[in-house]
Amino acid sequence: MLSNLFIATGIFHPESGGPATYLHEILPHLQKRDWDVRLLTYGDSPLTDYPYPVTRIPRQMYPLRRMNYGMAGRANLSWADLVYIHTIDLPLWGNHAAPCVIKIVGDQAWERCVRKGWIPPNMNIDDFQHYDSNWQMRWQKQSRSKQVQAMDGVIVPSVYLKKMVMGWGVSPDKVHVVYNALPKQPDLTLSQADAREQLGWDDRPTVLTVARLHPWKGVDHLITALQTMPDIRLVVAGDGPDMSRLQSLAKPLADRVTFLGQVPHEQIFILMRASDGLALYSGYEGLSHTILESLTIGTPVLASHKGGNPEVVQDDVNGVLVPYVDIPALCDGIRRLLDNRDRYAENTQVGMERFTFESMVEQTDKTLKLFLG
Repeated sequence: MLSNLFIATGIFHPESGGPATYLHEILPHLQKRDWDVRLLTYGDSPLTDYPYPVTRIPRQMYPLRRMNYGMAGRANLSWADLVYIHTIDLPLWGNHAAPCVIKIVGDQAWERCVRKGWIPPNMNIDDFQHYDSNWQMRWQKQSRSKQVQAMDGVIVPSVYLKKMVMGWGVSPDKVHVVYNALPKQPDLTLSQADAREQLGWDDRPTVLTVARLHPWKGVDHLITALQTMPDIRLVVAGDGPDMSRLQSLAKPLADRVTFLGQVPHEQIFILMRASDGLALYSGYEGLSHTILESLTIGTPVLASHKGGNPEVVQDDVNGVLVPYVDIPALCDGIRRLLDNRDRYAENTQVGMERFTFESMVEQTDKTLKLFLG
């Protein structure tokens, strides 16, 4: 017997971003497990041939788009046996009996406060949880906590995020850890030498970072570290609001720091294969798809000892974990990554059995069905 699953999200395929990619990948598999799916999202992309109904609300003026979203959601709420929400602050109006489950992959209150300039741009997410300096911050934190507390259940992709959500006043028995995972990746048989030849790279030691360029992604710290490491090249794949600042910072190292901008996803795998290691020295990661992708294709990782990173990267096994922010330790970590590259590459599959796509689908399905009457 089919159960009606209403997905409420802010972004969806073909837009970039974790929730958009996650939903596009997992929903066809949930349909095979007796879920009848409908999805509501903001967006202006033309509709494509999805195997379930998708309603897009254009991003018009803020009050108008919220009104249109709320009106479109009413019928879905009354239809649903379960509502699966993918961001806070969605205008889901109307009485309904269906239980609500939300997936939390970060702290939207923190992201909004950084974006609005209500807190210093370098304040990390962990410090934010205990910081109280102005009414905008207090309002954002209180609103976020009340919304999540009101949910019947919460799905998070790491133990780290479970602890964070519990700190918002949510009962531990409401919070369920379902690790992120990747669908089947391309069968990339290129050697590192062949990948470098395809990209036109020389044989210099090369570290790759792949990120949406926000201050908390720590790309500036990687650039600073390279100032004392003249033999190493850094390749930055990604775009974002911090791009111009990072380019200015890297001007003295223009021959060794390359900004590629936004890169097609299939090209990322070639970049990873060509690199000696992936560096993700961020102040926050819930559970990084980029780290999973790098390890899956056999490229070791340097990561900050923050967020969900230690749940994936095992120090001196499949990569290196480095304290954040500690530039001397970062320099040492980069050297360790490069000096032990072959050994770490041999171990990139260690622990990856926890992050299979099939397991994520099964655990998500099982968790959602806990809330059916």
